[in-house]
Amino acid sequence: MRTLIRPAISLFLLLSALIGLLYPAVVTGVAQTVFPAAANGSLIVKDGKPIGSELIGQNFTAPKYFWGRPSATAPMPYNAAASSGSNLGPLNPALVDAATDRAAALRAADPDNTRPIPVELLTASASGLDPHISPAAAEFQAERIARARQIDTQRVRQLVAQHTVGRELGMLGEPRVNVLKLNLELDARP
Repeated sequence: MRTLIRPAISLFLLLSALIGLLYPAVVTGVAQTVFPAAANGSLIVKDGKPIGSELIGQNFTAPKYFWGRPSATAPMPYNAAASSGSNLGPLNPALVDAATDRAAALRAADPDNTRPIPVELLTASASGLDPHISPAAAEFQAERIARARQIDTQRVRQLVAQHTVGRELGMLGEPRVNVLKLNLELDARP
């Protein structure tokens, strides 16, 4: 038995050093070198203070702001420490109730808008942290924001177009708009 203990402890210490120390140090070093912004949280800084991340949505509810995709994280929306979806299946009545409530809030904020509501404004993402909406979801909200800010709707649409990012490598994913960046741009304009 003693002949087995020494090699087992040696192997344990070697693997702990390799996997627990060396590997994380190399991965961190590569990430800091190749992707420094992403490795540090893709923070958005305003007046020297971090106000959010490009990668985590924020809860905007005022009519003058674009609203992001709903978040199912607990105990508050967009809680990065509790990333999760709602896990409600398509036949679950709670999913229908949540989507109905979200649709009612969107309609109450813009009663004149009778267009179909994009599904992403009604359902939470798998992570509950999605910082993006589609250009269609942004367009759905443009008139409400223009009215609330007393600016021309075409100006809001131009900002959406300027902040729309295309597919990765021209073929992966869908066009999207970062809600926080777009709202910050709206706040920065007179």
